Amino acid sequence: MASNAAAPFWRSAGMTYITYSNLCANLLRNCLKEPYKSDALSREKVHYTISKWENGKPQKPTIRSDTPEE
Repeated sequence: MASNAAAPFWRSAGMTYITYSNLCANLLRNCLKEPYKSDALSREKVHYTISKWENGKPQKPTIRSDTPEE
């Protein structure tokens, strides 16, 4: 039987592992010096497409990003 004391601290804080991992990655990227910081920040951006379906056929996809427009 497992003990709650053995639970990872990120789970005890109410986070998922993905949330914890993203938080650590952001902290690390912000601690880097140039030019490594700008390189790491540029790789952090994520782009994806969304296609709406009507009558069983996909419509024109829309390209989205998780970063605000500059």
